[in-house]
Amino acid sequence: MSTLLLVVIYIAFVGLGIPDSLFGAAWPAIYHDFALPVSWGSFVTMIVSCGTVLSSLISARVINRFGTGRVTAVSTALTAVSLLGFALAGNLFWLCLFAVPLGLGAGCIDTALNNYVALHYKATHMNFLHCAYGVGITLSPYLMSLALAQGTWRAGYGAAFAVQVGIALLTVAILPLWGKVGRLRAAGEDGEGAPRTVSPLTLVKRHDVRLACLVFLASVAIEGVCNSWGSSYLVNDRGMTPGDAAGMLTIYYVGMTLGRFFSGVFANRFSSKQLIGFGQVITFVAVLVLLLPLPAAAAPVGLFLVGFGNSPLYPNMLHLTPRLFGADLSQSVIGVQMAASYVGALTLPPLFGLAAQFAGFWLFPVCLLVLCAVILACFGALMRLTAARKRA
Repeated sequence: MSTLLLVVIYIAFVGLGIPDSLFGAAWPAIYHDFALPVSWGSFVTMIVSCGTVLSSLISARVINRFGTGRVTAVSTALTAVSLLGFALAGNLFWLCLFAVPLGLGAGCIDTALNNYVALHYKATHMNFLHCAYGVGITLSPYLMSLALAQGTWRAGYGAAFAVQVGIALLTVAILPLWGKVGRLRAAGEDGEGAPRTVSPLTLVKRHDVRLACLVFLASVAIEGVCNSWGSSYLVNDRGMTPGDAAGMLTIYYVGMTLGRFFSGVFANRFSSKQLIGFGQVITFVAVLVLLLPLPAAAAPVGLFLVGFGNSPLYPNMLHLTPRLFGADLSQSVIGVQMAASYVGALTLPPLFGLAAQFAGFWLFPVCLLVLCAVILACFGALMRLTAARKRA
């Protein structure tokens, strides 16, 4: 029973990844069909991101009220409806309208499943869970490419809708399992107690929560800056052609995927703290590779190592959350951490783009170095604070 539920959670995380890269793959065809400026795609992505931040902040109250299973099923259905809306949209207004439930649904799924796995499964599953997300985020551009080969982006959204409906029906079918598998102990045998709903404003007053949020924000900002500006860095600072740069950036995504895979493999051997520490050392070395005046061929190696080293942090920090803050507060804390992550992804890449436009793309490794330093400083401070609290 526990294995079946875990399999469905993995499949649901594949579904979580499907919408995330679909719009970017479809937008060149969409703005052409709707006769829109290319930059207007940002309206849609900003609405999705804002919806995700909002749903992350309110997720603890919703999940503690209705349960992880129901929230996952409803949120997955909500994203499916949104994908159908995108497939049928006739103009930008409808795209923006259906972007609202897409963001709200994604944020709730993310926080609900991450907290559930952090509480009830080993760290290796948390790492492989985020590999499953990578499958979804890779699958959707492939579906869209097949649709575009047939001449219509709507068919790509239709295919994604069909996949998402299947996943939604699966989450509904296994609803009875949630109450039987890994039920959080009321008044807990481990002394943690039942889940408590604490407002985000109350949580961010805590120094340890702020430190954890900064770790998440900086880590996801590294991903966002590399996603958005990695190719531009290779072209403008390392002299590559746009075609070569796009191909070389793929190495970064390979590093990310392998980092999460190997993190899952070694999670039974090393603690989550150790995996985060090892990863950040690799990230720091990778940034130095990008900073040093090495041949252009070294830059893709540095990007690969950035992806490889930074990728274990997100799932392992999530898995640590119940141990750092208590199982009773983990749902509320994870919601705040998710919101901080989305804020990092939403704000840092555009800010870097503005800075690079005026100062140049030599700032790319400098920006990564600053973010890496923030992670190391905040994570180290969080571990020291936790250790001091345990001693006390």
